Amino acid sequence: MTNNEILKIAMEQSAEDLCAIASDFEKQENVLVLSQKNDKARKYLDLPFSCQLVSYGNNIVASVSPEFREITENYISTYSLEHCFETPNMHVLNEELMAKGQKICFMAEYFLPDMDVLRLRTDENATPYEIKVLAQNDFADMYLPEWSNALCEKRKHLDVLGAGAYDNGKLIGLAGCSADCDSMWQIGIDVLPQYRKQGIASALTSRLAIEILNRGKVPFYCAAWCNVKSVRNAIKSGFRPAWVEMTAKSIDTVNEMNSTTK
Repeated sequence: MTNNEILKIAMEQSAEDLCAIASDFEKQENVLVLSQKNDKARKYLDLPFSCQLVSYGNNIVASVSPEFREITENYISTYSLEHCFETPNMHVLNEELMAKGQKICFMAEYFLPDMDVLRLRTDENATPYEIKVLAQNDFADMYLPEWSNALCEKRKHLDVLGAGAYDNGKLIGLAGCSADCDSMWQIGIDVLPQYRKQGIASALTSRLAIEILNRGKVPFYCAAWCNVKSVRNAIKSGFRPAWVEMTAKSIDTVNEMNSTTK
């Protein structure tokens, strides 16, 4: 696949998620659409959205429920693209959302592989540790806290492929991918604390990305904008920023998430 083909696939998937069309993301003007349930959307999305803002760098495509249409339309027409995704302007939208029982919950940056950079590094050059490609049936005993980014216990059936790093038979790093939709598989990565800063994360991430591409799927990678370590790993592994998302959730959902992450 070429970079343009990969980007096109990602935009087509985002369009399915938002009930938009892929060309909406290439327009210069902002686009607002009504959110609906869609079997082709990424499996983990809770649809319909109340308010979801997505940008590939050209404009904002907003997918909303009817009751949030007016406040979202006013917001994206008042502030510039970049300011819509940052404070202090973001507080304006959040205050409007709170009056309707919602809050801004997630802000994430998504990465796609750069085919001019991504390459399969030999295990000897990437890391001194043995790397094994893992299939779904290899994950049965791996649903442990130390591998919670690589694997998702709530959606085990979507964990389809992985790459593990081993030190004399001991699993020390794991990259796993979730078949979140038909065309794109999302990569997550974990490395045991005592083995970090040795290039293991990027070796596993890039290796798994190649394995995904070899299976005709597009690998993608997500990081919170403030997760510097994760962003560095994405870049080192041959990924580049592609799009950003901001998601609103109910106040109860946000409060529940805060109560469980203290």
